[in-house]
Amino acid sequence: MPGSSTRAARRKYGFWYRLAALIAKPPLFVLTKRDWSGYENIPAEGGFLTAINHNSYLDPLVYGHFQYDSGRPARFLAKAGVFKLPVIKQILHGARMIPVYRGSTDATQAFRAAIDAVDSGECVAFYIEGTLTRDPDLWPMTGKTGAARVALTTGAPVIPVAQWGAHEIMPRYAKGGKGNRRFKPFPRKTVKVVAGPAVDLDRWRGQEITSTVLREATDAIMDGITALLEELRGEKAPAERFDMAKSRAATRGGTDDAAESGSRGGSDGQKENEKEPAE
Repeated sequence: MPGSSTRAARRKYGFWYRLAALIAKPPLFVLTKRDWSGYENIPAEGGFLTAINHNSYLDPLVYGHFQYDSGRPARFLAKAGVFKLPVIKQILHGARMIPVYRGSTDATQAFRAAIDAVDSGECVAFYIEGTLTRDPDLWPMTGKTGAARVALTTGAPVIPVAQWGAHEIMPRYAKGGKGNRRFKPFPRKTVKVVAGPAVDLDRWRGQEITSTVLREATDAIMDGITALLEELRGEKAPAERFDMAKSRAATRGGTDDAAESGSRGGSDGQKENEKEPAE
């Protein structure tokens, strides 16, 4: 659990962040048992990034609870559409979360906001896969390069975070109905979250930020997250990661064999010039 070294940082939360916690924490206490570790790896001061795996719609609340209790409030990147929802938009804006405008002329705003936040000594949280994993066994898939871009631009550390268990409460892409319920609150589930040591990105720091550098640094971050998740799950991840871009390309090609062979492994089919931090 978080120690006394984080107490001073708790003063940075503010009204809206505390309100969000007041709303979210009681149901989480009812729904979950918590198995959390790695708080010693959360920096007590200075800007940093966290990079987290994503396999349930409940993940942001579970990880948000974990990060809140660390004493270092995280600024999340979230799809711009969420900022249009009644009530939620006031909380998100008030808590200074960062909207991501994908595929628009405003897409770089999130990148600049993330850099400004890190340079100001804050924590910025990235769901580095960009969306819920499509891996059939819920392992992390290939990551987007935004977190690496922000880390290499600012020089800030990246703390890998793995979480497991929320999918048992809110299964990924459940459609409802018998045997496929969207919400399974009981029996009470254990949610596991662990923060690991900062990913070693020294090899790429000081280099020109090219697509190759971003891809290699992103793969190193994903390796850190996957290793932590292996510990939580007590099993080994596949040797090759699921690649959503390759899977989509193979599907468009209309060959199931290509989809199977191309969906895991390298990331050649993924665009490397994206600048969205959430991508």
